[in-house]
Amino acid sequence: MGTLNMLGLAKRIGARFLLTSTSEVYGDPLEHPQKETYWGHVNPIGVRSCYDEGKRTAETLTMDYHRGAGLEVRIARIFNTYGPRMCLDDGRVVSNFVAQALRKEPMTVYGDGKQTRSFQFVSDLVLQHNIRCINVDGLVVLMEGEHIGPFNLGNPGEFTMLELAEVVKEVVDSSAAIEFRPNTADDPHMRKPDISKAKELLNWEPKITLRQGLPLMVTDFQKRILSPEN
Repeated sequence: MGTLNMLGLAKRIGARFLLTSTSEVYGDPLEHPQKETYWGHVNPIGVRSCYDEGKRTAETLTMDYHRGAGLEVRIARIFNTYGPRMCLDDGRVVSNFVAQALRKEPMTVYGDGKQTRSFQFVSDLVLQHNIRCINVDGLVVLMEGEHIGPFNLGNPGEFTMLELAEVVKEVVDSSAAIEFRPNTADDPHMRKPDISKAKELLNWEPKITLRQGLPLMVTDFQKRILSPEN
């Protein structure tokens, strides 16, 4: 409903509309890495489907307004993004691991930890003036360009959850423990963007590796967890 309301507003005032969609539209993919032409593999009645199908419907509405009302639209499919200023307990895997390691708690890995994700530092996606590494802003490039999309905006560097935990240990605490828990339902087994389209048409690709970006996030989390009064 939020997307529908904003599409109506954009139509009334003649604004260009950006939909920040998600890699979750691919569901538990049968194609790897995922291209924008892939239609996805989503369980429509699964426990995650409200998010997956919500974003898929948002893409449908956006394209309907483009075709039916001539609205200028852009669609970005954003893959896992991390960085400073994230909520400490937002449930995302990077912030979970970092916060747990800083609090001397075991890092919780669901399932066998072999499922993969790709992690993009925030300044590769949206401009952050307080971060010392300022890179190409994917969303601004998309909005200022002539191509509708959808475009995958993500870092193709692929890590298993166990590999991510090891990187967090390297950066935060080499003695951090890992605790395994039963996996959640419909958890995608793998996730990696094919960014060929963004590289060709937007001249965009991420610059910061996980090992480069994670320390910047950890510094921010340390300040908020270890010195909460600040």
